[in-house]
Amino acid sequence: MSSLPVAAIRALRPKEWVKNGVMLVPLLFAKSFFVEGLMLKAAMAIISFSLLASGVYVLNDWFDREKDRLHPEKKKRPIAAGEINGVGAVVLIVLCWSTAGTIGWFLSKGFLAVISAYLVMQFAYTLALKHMVLLDIMTIALGFILRVMAGAEAIDVTVSNWLFLCTMLGALFLGFAKRRAELSALEDAAAHRASLADYTVPMLDQMMSICAACSILGYGLYTVSVETVAHVGSDRLKFTVPFAVYAVFRYLFLMHKRGAGGAPAKVLLGDKPLLVDIALFVSVAGFVLYSR
Repeated sequence: MSSLPVAAIRALRPKEWVKNGVMLVPLLFAKSFFVEGLMLKAAMAIISFSLLASGVYVLNDWFDREKDRLHPEKKKRPIAAGEINGVGAVVLIVLCWSTAGTIGWFLSKGFLAVISAYLVMQFAYTLALKHMVLLDIMTIALGFILRVMAGAEAIDVTVSNWLFLCTMLGALFLGFAKRRAELSALEDAAAHRASLADYTVPMLDQMMSICAACSILGYGLYTVSVETVAHVGSDRLKFTVPFAVYAVFRYLFLMHKRGAGGAPAKVLLGDKPLLVDIALFVSVAGFVLYSR
């Protein structure tokens, strides 16, 4: 059994914060990476959103503690394992949300509105939406869209239609992959999550294939669109497409051959080829966007 401070940190799931890296996408593609003060604002936004999400994780773990105790992996979570009681969970939630809100207040009203919307959505997800087939995954996707919107509001730039579309499709792909991994790994999946009873592996594979194809196509069209070429000053952003394609295919490979996919953050942090690919993608995109 972990000590209370260690258990508290584990309950916040800091490894999941890597997902909030998508909040830097507006900063990168708006060509604002080196604008004075904006990197600091983006970093503050990520910290705020990470704390907000951690409070949500604690809330979800408290509501799901009985089912989590029947799960081979989730039973190790601090709340399910009895390392943190109800009072401890409330203290963590209050600390996370109050700190996140304070940072958001100093950033902008728009950012504060987005994280408030995220919090309301997470309450709906915890209480009802996670039990509804398809709506559970669409809510996860909306969470990523709100992350991107929050990142844009923090630095006062507009989220393009292309970025909105690509984020939605990519997030749906990850959401379907997550449900497929859960369905494949659990003997009685419905006992752990009611909505899993309505999914089948072939159906999820089909939905993943649609989202994967549309994600690649959507990003490819974005790189060569008239608006993008005018914004970048050339059509060279198309050279990042192979890295995007590899990322999708690599994720599918890890899911089908190695049983990964249940935790996107764990997949990203644990697979060196995928990390290298993302680093190359960012490097090439940065060169194309910021070189003259």
